[in-house]
Amino acid sequence: MIPMYKIAVLGDRQSVVSFAALGLGVFPVETEEEALAVFRKLARDGEYAIIYVTEQLLTILKTEIDKYQDSVTPAVILIPDRRGSLGLGSAALQSAVERAVGSADILNK
Repeated sequence: MIPMYKIAVLGDRQSVVSFAALGLGVFPVETEEEALAVFRKLARDGEYAIIYVTEQLLTILKTEIDKYQDSVTPAVILIPDRRGSLGLGSAALQSAVERAVGSADILNK
C-alpha cells in the first residue's frame, strides 16, 4: 500500500488558518518554543511530506530546517506570512535550484 502523506502549514494563526480550507494540516504557533516543538514533531513523525513554514519563523527554526535540507521528506518550504514576503522563500528556492542543476539562471528567464 502506498503511504498517504500530508501537508502541514506552520506559522502564526492569522497566516495559516485559511490553509485548513484546502485540507492542509494547520499548526498555528505563538511562541518560539512552541514553533520549535511543533516543527520537530511534524518532521519526526513521518506523516508530512511537505511542511510549509512562514518566513518569519526561519530565524527560530533554521538549525532544525537545515537538518532536512538534503532529505526527500519532509520538504520544508518557506512561505510569506500575512504581512508579506521577506524574500527568504525565493532565496531558498534559488539555492535549491543551484544545488540541483549548478545554476539558477533558469529562474531568471
